[in-house]
Amino acid sequence: MEPSTVRTEAAPSFRPAVLEDVPALVALVESAYRGDSSRGGWTTEADILDGQRTDPDGVRAVIEDPASTLLVVEQDGALVACCQLEHRGACAYFGMFAVRPALQGAGLGKVIIAEAERRVRADWGAREMQMTVISVREELIAWYERRGYRRTGKTSPFPYGDERFGLPRRPDLEFELLVKAL
Repeated sequence: MEPSTVRTEAAPSFRPAVLEDVPALVALVESAYRGDSSRGGWTTEADILDGQRTDPDGVRAVIEDPASTLLVVEQDGALVACCQLEHRGACAYFGMFAVRPALQGAGLGKVIIAEAERRVRADWGAREMQMTVISVREELIAWYERRGYRRTGKTSPFPYGDERFGLPRRPDLEFELLVKAL
């Protein structure tokens, strides 16, 4: 390939989500975790859950919560990822992490989680990041462990019967708390 035809992607930029982002964020999260489109990446939950991952009301609630920031990640002018940061005193919670399936596995997730950790330390003085992951998601948990997170063994039940969180395809789902000292 000639040098003039090599395409380089711009570095990602970060900004807080606004209400106008809700439809695009719902579509992004759904594409990363549910249905056939999610199989284009490695974070799919399509084999363990059907139904929705989030909805406009859930995304809107995070954007409007004064203790939370929903970070939008843009690259080359397109919304490509997001993550939720929630201030919990000396800790911060990391959630609603989604990367466009076609971009998964290329290192963008590492950049995003590093920026999230930097922000909660700088903005809130957080000394620990916490997250919950469905405990049967071994590959995803291993990815977080490579980023310095550790399993705590503390679990919480999956909200069976609440379709806002999906329709489980198996009876053994629960969330495990992962933590990282910042």
